[in-house]
Amino acid sequence: MTTDDTNKKTARIVGALYIIGTVAGILSLVVTGPILGNPDYLLNVSANEIQIIAGALFVLIMGFALALVPVMMFPILKKYNEALALGYVVFRGALETVTYIVMAITWLFLISLSKEYVKAGSPDASYFQTLGAVLLKGHESIDPILAIVFCLGALIFYSLLYQSKLIPRWLSGWGLAAIIVWLAMGLLAMFHLIEPMSTIRLVMGIPIGLQEMVMAVWLIVKGFNPSAIASGSATGE
Repeated sequence: MTTDDTNKKTARIVGALYIIGTVAGILSLVVTGPILGNPDYLLNVSANEIQIIAGALFVLIMGFALALVPVMMFPILKKYNEALALGYVVFRGALETVTYIVMAITWLFLISLSKEYVKAGSPDASYFQTLGAVLLKGHESIDPILAIVFCLGALIFYSLLYQSKLIPRWLSGWGLAAIIVWLAMGLLAMFHLIEPMSTIRLVMGIPIGLQEMVMAVWLIVKGFNPSAIASGSATGE
């Protein structure tokens, strides 16, 4: 297999991983949102155990799919800036993945807690409700941290793409602008200025969500810019 074929294969895999990660993330919200967002979630979690497990599995699929992106991209990006390429691997390959794992574990803990809550009955309800609230609040606290970690990794990624011209600059520039909007959302959520599932949060996520899907399709169909690859190889040498 030639170097050009390898780069095309890498681009297609990266595009597919973005789509897999996004779809898995959406599915995790779809299957768990109505349950965890309900005031009686402690009763509903044990009654909908399969959905919670499926949601946790979707979160892990999302995390591992997105963690593979920097691993796949590192051999290419390091030719332009090895330090930033390594930073991208650390933020999106390591830190973000660990955060997704913690989120999935939190949901699985809620299943055990919900079962014990149902068994205990009303006299001990306050204890379980307090513990459940702590778990959910912990999950809500992790979410803005995850957003910030994601944004830092994405800023590195899109900066490298913009610098290298591996994809059109309008597309990497769109990513830079959109990720700044999402970073602002993470900071606002961290200081409790917006609610976790508020309309404004969803609106602020549209630019980066749309950009990632456009980029994913571009990578699958068009691949990387051959002249940029050649330039990077010359620089690396």
